[in-house]
Amino acid sequence: MSEPGYRPPDISLRGAEHIARYRETDGAVGYEWNGVPTLLLTTTGRRSGQPRTSALIFGRDGDDYLVIASKGGSPTAPLWYENLTAQPAAEIQVRAQHLPVVARTASDEEKPRLWKIMTEVWPNYDVYQARTERPIPVVVLSPTPAAPAA
Repeated sequence: MSEPGYRPPDISLRGAEHIARYRETDGAVGYEWNGVPTLLLTTTGRRSGQPRTSALIFGRDGDDYLVIASKGGSPTAPLWYENLTAQPAAEIQVRAQHLPVVARTASDEEKPRLWKIMTEVWPNYDVYQARTERPIPVVVLSPTPAAPAA
């Protein structure tokens, strides 16, 4: 089944392998995925308290990083989004740079502008939204000052 506007991605690098190669190479392998930039987002598991890392397509809005909680248009949100709603403090890796961030879901007022930024990066987000009744959130990741070393 073909969906209008859908561009099937190359999924030869994904999941744990994508994360491992990104980390091993400081993003030399994995930063660019299907022609778009990706970052590694590390959240705190809301039940386990353990770090959980996901490779995600991102865009920029000023100093902020933008990611989409699409899960390919699934009726449920991705686990990383659930983790961020429970604990908004997280870390991102963009190439070799590690940044502490605080996450928030874009407001209804700002979402259309931020969604447009992200669909310019990855047009499939419009297809993913058409697949589900769930409003797909845009997540804003704002860098925060690093905590002082103890």
